Amino acid sequence: MEKRDVTTDQPGQLARRGHPEAWHEQYADLNHFLMVYKFGLAEMNTKITILAEELTHRGSGNPIEHISPRLKTPASITAKAHRLNCPLHFDDLRARIRDIAGIRIVCSFVSDVYTVANMLTRQPDVNLVVTKDYIAKPKANGYRSLHLIVEIPVFMSDRVVAVPVEVQLRTVAMDFWASLEHKIYYKHDPDVVPPRLRDELTAAAEDAARLDLRMERLHREIHGPRR
Repeated sequence: MEKRDVTTDQPGQLARRGHPEAWHEQYADLNHFLMVYKFGLAEMNTKITILAEELTHRGSGNPIEHISPRLKTPASITAKAHRLNCPLHFDDLRARIRDIAGIRIVCSFVSDVYTVANMLTRQPDVNLVVTKDYIAKPKANGYRSLHLIVEIPVFMSDRVVAVPVEVQLRTVAMDFWASLEHKIYYKHDPDVVPPRLRDELTAAAEDAARLDLRMERLHREIHGPRR
């Protein structure tokens, strides 16, 4: 099958050139490409929701505060492909961009992050591909989170597709810092921000990490360890 470029013939351009058939064909191809990622995301979201409800009914406390699924937009996929020097063909994008489908799990405490990650990856149909532990080894800017790339089977009418999903697990404090850091840097190149301000943001991440440890200690002293 011929490789299809997702941007060479943009739908808007084709329509203006008077080729509505080509517009619909390209749009259909893009929707079909993203469809399996949408299904994979739905499968993972269901798994996490089941875990959260089960843990709540156990009575030992639900470690999952909230879940945020997201599917990359065509513009976001294109931008990442350019950063990776990845050809804009569906086969190349499928092979090289592994976070088209993503889900963020915000947990109460650091220990909960690893507990939930273990619960997910123990499931026989969840294949753990890559682990990046930015909690144990934070990024230089202070960013902390546990990133997993997993593959989950999606059963189509004629085949089973192993869909990659990026799972990000972090605490409330980590999520607070990451969300506000993104807003602070929004539409600004971090390299042009004065070093003093970058250092302050890194220090704020360290403050959040200390708060995580303190709150978990207080919870353990009052309630004991989670069962």
